[in-house]
Amino acid sequence: MSDSLKNFPEPQKGEDLYRYLLERVTTLEDRNTEIREQLRQLEADKRYLETQKVRYEREVRKLKSEIEQMKSPPLVIGTVTDVIDASRVVIRSSAGPRFLVGLSQNVDIEQIKPGARCTLNQQSLAIVEILPSNFDAQVYGMEVVDAPTERYDDIGGLERQVLEIQESVELPLKKPELFKRIGIEPPKGVLLYGPPGTGKTLLAKAVAHETEAHFLRVVGSELVQKYIGEGARLVRELFELAKKKSPSIIFIDEIDAIGASRTESNTSGDREVHRTLMQLLAEMDGFGNRGDVRIIGATNRIDILDKALLRPGRFDRIIEIPLPDVEGRLSILKIHTGGMHLDPSIDLREIAQKTEGRNGADLRAITMEAGMFAIRSDHETVTRDDLLKAIEKFSGELERGTFSGAAGAMFA
Repeated sequence: MSDSLKNFPEPQKGEDLYRYLLERVTTLEDRNTEIREQLRQLEADKRYLETQKVRYEREVRKLKSEIEQMKSPPLVIGTVTDVIDASRVVIRSSAGPRFLVGLSQNVDIEQIKPGARCTLNQQSLAIVEILPSNFDAQVYGMEVVDAPTERYDDIGGLERQVLEIQESVELPLKKPELFKRIGIEPPKGVLLYGPPGTGKTLLAKAVAHETEAHFLRVVGSELVQKYIGEGARLVRELFELAKKKSPSIIFIDEIDAIGASRTESNTSGDREVHRTLMQLLAEMDGFGNRGDVRIIGATNRIDILDKALLRPGRFDRIIEIPLPDVEGRLSILKIHTGGMHLDPSIDLREIAQKTEGRNGADLRAITMEAGMFAIRSDHETVTRDDLLKAIEKFSGELERGTFSGAAGAMFA
């Protein structure tokens, strides 16, 4: 009995010790897990700080290099006028005087040509770098960066004209081997002429969309400048840029602004226009080779153009864009009403017959006006009466003679 009482507390103490050790181990494991998580977080913070350190060091080096560039003396702009030998060149500085200077070791001697722009050291005037060709900002503005969305399918009634301009402009750029096989030179230029609103500019937009060539668009009046020689310089730089980015297409809209017949002029403005025209004639078919550059001109006054501009070699193809006939007007109406909700009873051929003498722009305006009449009448679709009202409105209020009378009354 005494032995049992003596041994009884021992298991009790062992159980308490077991619980104590178990709790201790559990606590240490939790602490270990917590410390491991803190370690991972610290390592992640360390990697982030190292990344930030590298980024800031790179930014500091960049800022230091910019500071060094700002502290460095500026370079003088000059133009090469003559090449003496591989180590000596005659240059003309931006201030005016000429100097015989040397070359830097980093400059390629093959790039040193008369007329090249270069940078010069301020003290020794040695050539440091060759600059790229410079063009007027107005010439860069003539580049068509985003191609127009118009396509040949959007042009109605001009199937023959579309075929001719494809043969004259697209075919030489896409398949020049066809002309070499026959043994002929492809057409250099195409002139589009006809009444206003018949689709000359639309045809040029379709060419710009369909071809992969570099496209430059200029209005003839943009080449007319105030000071002597500025217009001719613009024309020269326009063709130089087109030749540099060839194959390219130059579209000159309203070419009659500078291409009118030359007469004896007493004003300096007329003489400057004639100088610009002579530069254009020289660039189109002069002494030098124009390269793979095609020209499209557009005008509605072909009767006043200079004969030198119309001769073959400058504009090899002269394409008339006439007023559309009944079939042409029908195809144009189908294009403009393709996205409209028309009443099924409408006969577009009847509408085409009632619009005799109208051009493509008039037909587009008539369909738009018919849509406005349908909206005003709260129609679900455009009806025949809406189209007839639009035709009647254009036949009455919008006659060209009405404009002159209205303008006279307005400004009387």
